[in-house]
Amino acid sequence: MKKFIYLFTLIFIFGCSKDTETQSEEDIDKDKTYNWRLVTSWPKNYPGLGMAPERIADLVEEMSDGQMKITVYGAGEQVPAFGVFDAVSSGAHQMGHSGGYFWKGKVPAAQFFTSVPFGLTADEINSWVNHGGGLELWREIYEPFNIYPIPAGNTGTQMFGWFNKEINSLEDIKGLKMRIPGIGGEVLKEAGGIPVTLPGGELYTALQTGVIDATEWVGPYNDLTFGFHQAAKYYYYPGWHEPGPMLELLINIDAWNSLPNHLQVIIETATKAVNQDMLDEYLAKNNQALTELVEVHGVELRKLPDDVIDEFEVISNRILEDLAKEDETIAKVYDSYLNFKNNVSAYHQISEDAFIEARNK
Repeated sequence: MKKFIYLFTLIFIFGCSKDTETQSEEDIDKDKTYNWRLVTSWPKNYPGLGMAPERIADLVEEMSDGQMKITVYGAGEQVPAFGVFDAVSSGAHQMGHSGGYFWKGKVPAAQFFTSVPFGLTADEINSWVNHGGGLELWREIYEPFNIYPIPAGNTGTQMFGWFNKEINSLEDIKGLKMRIPGIGGEVLKEAGGIPVTLPGGELYTALQTGVIDATEWVGPYNDLTFGFHQAAKYYYYPGWHEPGPMLELLINIDAWNSLPNHLQVIIETATKAVNQDMLDEYLAKNNQALTELVEVHGVELRKLPDDVIDEFEVISNRILEDLAKEDETIAKVYDSYLNFKNNVSAYHQISEDAFIEARNK
């Protein structure tokens, strides 16, 4: 009888605690609303880049039935374009949307989660991050900064950029002032150029006034919007420096942990949807915009000479290897990245690469 009473008491107490816990969660889920601020590195409502966080906000509000509302701010409205990381890290704003290579001074390994020269394409980096161990590494290196990252968009392979002079050899790179971020900028520097870091909203004026001689931005869809064809004559490809640049949704970890589980799932799901949607948008829009640039505006589309591309690749590989030797975190990320790249490239030789070659004969 004593054992029966003891067992019954335990079951009763456990049942009451579960009911209380469940009721508490239900109260939070049902009654509490969340109003968050999201700062970005892009002009407000800018096509593609700037609309991705807006779409995330809309999806989250709709999927949560209004329980969570996110107000999106463009670059400069709350914080400077390159102040997004610090704003989220400190908790001044709960969320941010940007690109990891902007933080190379704080988190050098972050560049691998945007794009590195001659690296992974959009599909490949999505695969590495989501199914190749990349996401775990990404969150590991951002955790000390109190930031939880989620993949949040991709433009696909970019163009090399806009130039006010022809590039016929490596000699033409020497002394060239070009806006180009990340490791791509380091490659340009090693080749004799002068890399400059500027936010998107300042590029047209800088190019038009001669502050810079050239700029990369994204690709035809966005470049047409900024009107670069009015400030530079030559448009060079391929975008060796950004073959598949992934963007990021940054969330302050303390704010993230304050959310009920179902809102965390909603944010993850909405962001994953927008990550794919942005890539689809750029693929659909880029060639239309390129046709307009060439046929309507008379832009001279040029391919970068093969020997210049080859030298850029040699420099890039050397830089990446040196960075891995100097920084243990970079070495860990680079090892995962490179192994995945080699593995997927081997399969692509008999799948995508072989098919594209056959289709385009």
